[in-house]
Amino acid sequence: MEVVASLTNASKQYKTGDTVITALQPTTCEFRKDELTLIIGPSGSGKTTLLSLLGCVIFPTTGEVTICNQKINDLGQNELAEVRLRNIGFVFQSFNLLAPLNGLENVMQPLLLQRVNKKEARQRAEDALQKVNMLDRMYNLPKMLSGGQQQRVAIARALVTNPSLMLCDEPTAALDIKSVAIVMEELKMLSTTGKSVAVVTHDLRLKPFADRIIYVNNGVASEQPSEEDSFH
Repeated sequence: MEVVASLTNASKQYKTGDTVITALQPTTCEFRKDELTLIIGPSGSGKTTLLSLLGCVIFPTTGEVTICNQKINDLGQNELAEVRLRNIGFVFQSFNLLAPLNGLENVMQPLLLQRVNKKEARQRAEDALQKVNMLDRMYNLPKMLSGGQQQRVAIARALVTNPSLMLCDEPTAALDIKSVAIVMEELKMLSTTGKSVAVVTHDLRLKPFADRIIYVNNGVASEQPSEEDSFH
């Protein structure tokens, strides 16, 4: 199966004064096409650090991060921004929709940043909204939508650039159980269309949707759960 993103002995440390804090121990893992990978761990375990490395938001202290066959360690800020814009879709816990814009306009934003013309951007945004069954709400402002609906618009926005890698940070944390199932079904469906979908969560209810699970605890990532990973 084709590898979309990988970490090779990648770690992240932060220095504060004389103290070195290790947010992520050297980690090697792959994220492949047509897979939904859960990254599970308690708060402060290092899972968000792992997601930030994959999202090219931070550089590793040691090791390498590769996105779509491109090593990101040596890239400048502008090149990194380009990698994020072209290859990675982000879905956040707090939705991060722009309040003055309706659903359609929110989804069009990444394409307008890519300088896609407005007509094509609109068509692609409508297609993305259709994939998450939100076409009938595309003229609604975010405040007129439920949490689950806002999250589906956010997924459409992440999807509209046709990224190879979709990164979701606690995408179901603010949702009720019915919305959780709908949102995870959408993400699961997207992972069968040639994308790699990675979902960071501490919500064990999401396990049935995963093709693969990476457990993160105390900065160590592994596909084998430790005894501590039966946390609640």
